[in-house]
Amino acid sequence: MKVMGIDPGTSITGFGVIEKKGTHLKHIHSGHIRLVAKAPLSQKLHQIHQAITKHIHAFAPDHVAIEDMFYAKNPRSAAVLAHARGACLLTAHMASCEVFEYSALQVKQAVSSYGRADKTQVQGMVMRLLNLQKTDIQSFDQSDALAVAICHLNSFDLQQRIIAAQS
Repeated sequence: MKVMGIDPGTSITGFGVIEKKGTHLKHIHSGHIRLVAKAPLSQKLHQIHQAITKHIHAFAPDHVAIEDMFYAKNPRSAAVLAHARGACLLTAHMASCEVFEYSALQVKQAVSSYGRADKTQVQGMVMRLLNLQKTDIQSFDQSDALAVAICHLNSFDLQQRIIAAQS
């Protein structure tokens, strides 16, 4: 199964594609979309849409996993982030991908076994799990997106085994 993980943002949106065969995780491609800081929100959302569409078409993931909203102290920041998430959700849906959402707590727990892990700890675990070097990761947004994909692959497998056991 191939999954694209997305860490949405209006400054930087991270993405990563991982494939799982058996118990082996393979890093296919990842990176980030750096958005122009002073650009209008509509332009940023369009850029996110175009870049995510390009990567979905290039790598044909079976599923797209997106980090869910966190509760920000600043309502404006939360609202702007919600727009970026909406662009990602709509783009994945328009590409006929099945979409799954995970909280930051779930992602951190899945990757580091500690729901309060910081970005450096998450990045380190992502690098270990995918056998990546420090030079392979350009930003925390990229490693967070890969962590979302890893979270989905682990969660989805567990959900499928539970369903099979109940049948």
